[in-house]
This record gives sequence, C-alpha cells and structure tokens, in this order.
Amino acid sequence: MGSSLARIALVVPQLFGVIAIVFAITHLLPGDPVTALVGDYPAPPDYVAQLRHDLGLDQSVWVQFLDYAGHLLHGDLGFSFAYNAPVVSVIGERIGPTFVLAASAFALGTFGGIVLGTLAAVRHLRATDHVVTVLALVGFSIPGFWLSQLLILGFAVKLAWLPSLGMHSLHTEPTAFGELADVARHLVLPVLALSTGHLALMTRLVRSSMIETLQFDFVRTARAKGLSAYLVVFKHALRNALIPVIAAGGYSVGLLLSTSALVETVFSWPGMGRLLYDSLFKRDYPVLIGIFIVTSLVAILANLAADMLQARVDPRSRA
Repeated sequence: MGSSLARIALVVPQLFGVIAIVFAITHLLPGDPVTALVGDYPAPPDYVAQLRHDLGLDQSVWVQFLDYAGHLLHGDLGFSFAYNAPVVSVIGERIGPTFVLAASAFALGTFGGIVLGTLAAVRHLRATDHVVTVLALVGFSIPGFWLSQLLILGFAVKLAWLPSLGMHSLHTEPTAFGELADVARHLVLPVLALSTGHLALMTRLVRSSMIETLQFDFVRTARAKGLSAYLVVFKHALRNALIPVIAAGGYSVGLLLSTSALVETVFSWPGMGRLLYDSLFKRDYPVLIGIFIVTSLVAILANLAADMLQARVDPRSRA
C-alpha cells in the first residue's frame, strides 16, 4: 500500500517537471505567434503591439509561466491563438481519433507480439525463430513515417485496396454499421504503421522472457507430470513470462503517442498528432503545451498503472 501511494505521489512532480520543460522549450522555438497570426500582410506597429499585449506575449517568459501555472491549477489550459477557442475544446475534438488509433495499435502490437514471441521461443534456434527475430529487428528499426509512405504506396496507390487519407470517406452508407466499416477501413494502414514498432518490441521481449522461463524447474516439473505442450506453454510458462511485458506496456503507451504525431500527419488522421504538427507551424504555444501535458499525463499514468499491476502480479517487484 505504501509503495503504491509513493508511486502516485510522484505523478505531481513528474508532471510539473514536464510542464516546466515543455513551456521553456516551446518559447525558445524560432518564430513569433503574432507574425504567424498577422501573416504576410503589413500591419501597423500599434496593432501588432496591442495584439502582443492581449496575448500576454509582451511579458517575460517567467511571468508567462507563473500566469499559465495559475490557470492550470484551475483546469484551464489556456486559449488558442490560431483556433480562437479554449485549448481544452480544441484538444477535446482531436483526442478521440488519437485514442482510437493508439488503442488499436497497442492492442494489435501487444497481442501479435505475444503470439510471435511465444512461437519464436517454442521454436528456439529453428527456422521459425530466426525468421521472427529478423522481422522483429526490421520492424523495430524502420521509421514509422517511412513505413506509412510505403503502406500508402503499396495498398492505396498501387493496389487501391484501402484509403490513404482521413478518417471518413465523402460517401458512406447512412447507417451506424456503414460508418463504422468506413472508419475501420481508414484505420487499417495507420494502425499497421503505428503498431509495427510496438509489435517488434513485444515480440523480442516475450521471446527472451519465454526462453528463460521455459528453463525453470516448475516448467520441467509440469512436463514430467505428462502435461501437454499446450498447457505447459500457455498455462504455466506464458503466465510468468508476461510479467516483464507489463512494465514494457506502460513504456509503449508513451512511445505510441509520440510516434502517432508523424503517422497522423502522413495519413491526415484528425487526431492530436496532426494538431501538434499544425500548431507547431502556427506557433500556437497554448495548444502545443496543452498537447504535451495531456500526452505526458497519459504516459505517466500508464507507467504508474503498469508498475502497480506488475507489483500485484509479481511480489518480487514490490519495493
């Protein structure tokens, strides 16, 4: 109980550190939000100065940070320069598609990694193990944005099997099932691109953990009792081999959220990643910081949940 409370207590300083670092880095980026808002048209200096004052950009970075932190304590993420709307509303419209994409990629990568890793471990040092190991190495090494373009070129341009852009088609069946099927078709390629790295990581981790677990005495005892290979692998060995995977799952959430920005940009997926890309060029500081706060909070909570689950499953990890 005490260990869990200590882990929970660390969330606040971790999040505060992220906010401070992101705020500083964001304001050190080249460019000016006022110039991005005004555009290429010449504007009177008085108008530019008044706009800078209204946005609070005429104050020092330290004063801006204290003002932002004060609003943040009340749940206010600020006001978007570019979208002329509260940051909470702007992010709220985009968080749903990102959640669908990241959750689908996480589920596919985790399940596929467990299956492939177990298969490679059972066939250790055989042809299947070598093939899976090479594929996992390639999948872990290939950049997500480059894989996204290859998938578009192959399945959308050459074969014309799947759509390459957006989340919805212009013409869909006016039914719930038709809309769901349309979203699913648009989801296939982004999920494949986003889940490849996670799938490769889970495959390599499960493989190494299973190889080690299969050498334990309780596995030999289960085999000596005459249990089938299926029960030995999936009921006894796999349950213990998945303990390290729980911790990696929390890490992968942050990895998926960071990678999704590039994948969403390539596929024009209307999520927070695409919003991050657009806000970066518009120098929309409040939206940029808000996105980093939300994604960092999700990543921190995911790691916290993974640590607590691992401590519950494996008493040896309790501290």
